[in-house]
Amino acid sequence: MITDLLHKLGFNLLLLAKILLIMAAAFVLERLIRILLKRAYLRSEGGNEDRTRYRFLRNGVRFIVSLIAIAAIIYTIPAFKHLALTLFAGAGILVAVIGFAAQGAFSNIISGIFIVSFKPFRVGDMIKVGELHVGVVEDITLRHTVLVSFENRRVIIPNAIIGDATIVNSSIGDEATCEFVELGIGYESDLDKAMAIVREEAERHPDCIDRRTETEKKQGVHKVLVRLVTIADSSLILRAYVWGKDPITSRRTHYDLNRSLKLRFDKEGIVMPYPQRTVTFNGPISVRHITDEKGR
Repeated sequence: MITDLLHKLGFNLLLLAKILLIMAAAFVLERLIRILLKRAYLRSEGGNEDRTRYRFLRNGVRFIVSLIAIAAIIYTIPAFKHLALTLFAGAGILVAVIGFAAQGAFSNIISGIFIVSFKPFRVGDMIKVGELHVGVVEDITLRHTVLVSFENRRVIIPNAIIGDATIVNSSIGDEATCEFVELGIGYESDLDKAMAIVREEAERHPDCIDRRTETEKKQGVHKVLVRLVTIADSSLILRAYVWGKDPITSRRTHYDLNRSLKLRFDKEGIVMPYPQRTVTFNGPISVRHITDEKGR
């Protein structure tokens, strides 16, 4: 039965050998180009831009070689070849249908090319896409970009969506990040003492870096600036400007300081207020109004 089906499709041993040869040639060609690209990448400086180009070209080569191999196999099989020629006879309608169906795919491919060309971000950069997705760029393919979130989950975003979104890149140019560490203290607390404690704890942290210029050091500017940024309804909001070598390190420093400052404030008698409400009743209050169904 299988032999009859293959015979109807025009298969024979020579045809099977040609198909296998095409598949083997495509596999060898794709591997060879990948090896050459990898050697070129390893000979380069190895930065994020080179890694981005390498990843994108590697994915593009795989797609193009696979497409050529499929076209060659279709052309080799007589039955498929006649079908392809028949379809191409009505190429105008076919192109319109395929173009309409694949406009999303083409949009992603063009956006991917623009991303690699204009470099709003690179593989290895930490970015924020819109208001939802934050992570490190792991790969850029012809269709989508892969982000690794802080939970080590892969976020797959089509290139067309990224092309239209606002990108916050924390890695281009200078990775050093100023983290705002904010906390509130009570009105009755010693303000100057609290600001000094915040500064001491921040400067003591091993991941806090010094971004002062030589002029600022001579002028006695502190390594970590602490300011009173808001006089709120029930608290005084202090903000410390803490610098870290990169966004992830800065965020971890922030979390460490949350703990150390809470413990230090408790030790030094600095009050961190919490919300309080004053309830006013109009008219007399009877016991009946504040008892439950069981009379308690």
